[in-house]
Amino acid sequence: MATFDSSVAGLGGCPYAKGATGNVATEDVLYMLNGLGIKTGVDMHKLIAAGEYICGVLGRPTHSKAARALMAKSKAA
Repeated sequence: MATFDSSVAGLGGCPYAKGATGNVATEDVLYMLNGLGIKTGVDMHKLIAAGEYICGVLGRPTHSKAARALMAKSKAA
């Protein structure tokens, strides 16, 4: 078993680390693990919805490349 640290929508970071871009997005880690065939039991659509909600409350965009791509794909369909 392995453990990975990430944050929904890539939110977070350290205000004291000059130039820090934030944390790796959980959605991006999950997308990679799914692509490798690793079962996580995490529902990507629910995770993206949670990230959208949190970003909406904070008034910030998601930093997840996977979430942005999958949201654009679902809006185009």
